[in-house]
Amino acid sequence: MGDVDVAVIGSGQSGLATAHALLRKGLRPVVLEASERTAGSWPRYYDSLTLFSPARYSSLPGMAFPGGDPDRYPHRDEVIAYLTAYAARLDADIRTHSHVTAVHADGPGFVLDLKGGSRLAARAVVAASGTFGRPHRPELPGLEQFTGTVLHAAGYRRPQPFAGQRVIVVGAGNSAVQIAAELAPTAQVTLTSRHPVKFARPRILGRDLHFWLKRTGIDTVPLGRLLRTPPTQLVIDDGRYRDAVAAGAPDRRELFTAIEGGKVTWPDGSTEEADTILLATGYRPDLPYLARLGALDDTGHPLHRDGVSSVHPGLTFAGLEWQRSLASNSLRGVGRDAAWVARHLAVHLSRT
Repeated sequence: MGDVDVAVIGSGQSGLATAHALLRKGLRPVVLEASERTAGSWPRYYDSLTLFSPARYSSLPGMAFPGGDPDRYPHRDEVIAYLTAYAARLDADIRTHSHVTAVHADGPGFVLDLKGGSRLAARAVVAASGTFGRPHRPELPGLEQFTGTVLHAAGYRRPQPFAGQRVIVVGAGNSAVQIAAELAPTAQVTLTSRHPVKFARPRILGRDLHFWLKRTGIDTVPLGRLLRTPPTQLVIDDGRYRDAVAAGAPDRRELFTAIEGGKVTWPDGSTEEADTILLATGYRPDLPYLARLGALDDTGHPLHRDGVSSVHPGLTFAGLEWQRSLASNSLRGVGRDAAWVARHLAVHLSRT
């Protein structure tokens, strides 16, 4: 059981950005990755996924996103390659196949249990394991009685397996709209949600939306501590998705009111058979290893302020949605939060 300065749990964008920030503060992070590679959840996202921010706004600290056109929207595989290259350039101890099962308080520090029986002592911990391992499955009327297939977007890869099916996609965010539009040419698809889809143009006055978010400071305003519920996600759209919905491919309806067997009832009282209900309803923080620390609330969300645990000052977080700002859990913004966390830990460890 070796002692390290900081154990960073997860080697996705949040963990890598945090390791970079900690190194700049003279600390020795050990990055623990449960899987066999250093790209976080990106290899498990659906095949056609593209970023909602251009390449020029999608970099982690210290390494620009590569490629000839900085205004393009990078594909999933480009992000995987970028994160893999970033990890290779990072002078940090990154250990794959290191699945943390529990974190225990040990005096001013912590002891981490790893799958297989090994343990690691650390003076501080950064939980940067993301959300992909905990898909959110909301309570929907009659969903538990549905006799067809219920699938979360976490399990969706490509449209071909759904050819000829009647598919209902639940959600109003970028992934819901993108998946529904991708399925529409091969399946009969309805996009449904409790709230309307809110579209946003990718360019305003000739500039990308993210230029304005950065220029106005909206991207970085620390509003996270004030939000009880994150606002509805905007769907970044150059017009293709709005036009697809207007053309009925997919069509858009208010959320169904009931399910009986394989039959769905809509608010207007009409019913129809459905084959698959696909939940593009987001994710929640995946932090089961912190359960014994008392660092989570009853819903499994961390108790924190700006990414610093309210229970243990040596425990911090990276990559939470609205951890500090609008961009906290994005490639373009996680580096700022990582630097904030690294500064806190540098001060904390200097005092312990």
